[in-house]
Amino acid sequence: MKKLLLLLVSILFIVSGCSSKPASSGKLKVVASFYPLADFAQKVGGDHVEVVNLVPTGTEVHDFELSAQDKAAILESDVFVYNGVGLESWVDDLLPTLGDKVTQVDSSKGVELIHASEEHEEGHDEHEEDHDHGEYDPHIWLSVSRAKQQMTTIYEALVAADPDHKADYEANYKTYAAQFDALDQEFKTQLAGVAHHTIVVSHQAFGYLCASYGLEQVALEGIYAESEPDPKTLASVIEYMKTNSIKVVFAESASSTKLSDTISKETGAKVDVLYTIEAMSAEQVSAKEDYLSLMRMNLKALVNALS
Repeated sequence: MKKLLLLLVSILFIVSGCSSKPASSGKLKVVASFYPLADFAQKVGGDHVEVVNLVPTGTEVHDFELSAQDKAAILESDVFVYNGVGLESWVDDLLPTLGDKVTQVDSSKGVELIHASEEHEEGHDEHEEDHDHGEYDPHIWLSVSRAKQQMTTIYEALVAADPDHKADYEANYKTYAAQFDALDQEFKTQLAGVAHHTIVVSHQAFGYLCASYGLEQVALEGIYAESEPDPKTLASVIEYMKTNSIKVVFAESASSTKLSDTISKETGAKVDVLYTIEAMSAEQVSAKEDYLSLMRMNLKALVNALS
């Protein structure tokens, strides 16, 4: 009898350990490939989800490599959300291994995409042509309206995976969708009245933002920022800024400002920051920033630079 009881306890332990939802929380387990998607999932999921962001604080998403531990976390999840459009180079190999247990969510589904070839070609050099990342720019979340579409796709996936909490997911989604709409309108209103419409950036990541709000980017490095511009490109950008009286060059908070500082020295332009929001810094986490607050910081920087 005693042996039988021990056997039953062991079986129960094994079964509970294999459950995709931890018994302690009962929450839907969501793994997101990087920060914005994790933020959107948490906003919609609220108290009913346990969200894991794969890219660590301060890590560049383009440099991230999937570890065995990361893969295990995805396999044990209920929902896996990724950006798509070639951003996660490891996704194509991963997805066939997940089977039917894990709901796979490509958040680029239904989004109007921009071909990489449509982007402003300043900042590209021959070395980047050797890397095949796909034909589309993956930085879709930097357009607020497209980010809302990503959040909509995540909302629909959570409802499908956990229909018992549909009402709560719907209420959360409506609350944040209204905030996204308001922010999108802020961008349109404030940028409609600026005197200039071209930004010089270190990394060609802002194509969707520019397309949504009537701007153009001139970039020192390409979409994936894999190599520094050659001297000819650098000289061309410097001449462009002088000719067009551009007074600000934008760097990224998580990257070296070496190129931007060089441009500043040659043109007298101020160096400011635009956030790609690919990963949070420790300071941003401590300050409880999120996608919406960082995009508002971007809007303020753009208005100051272009007015």
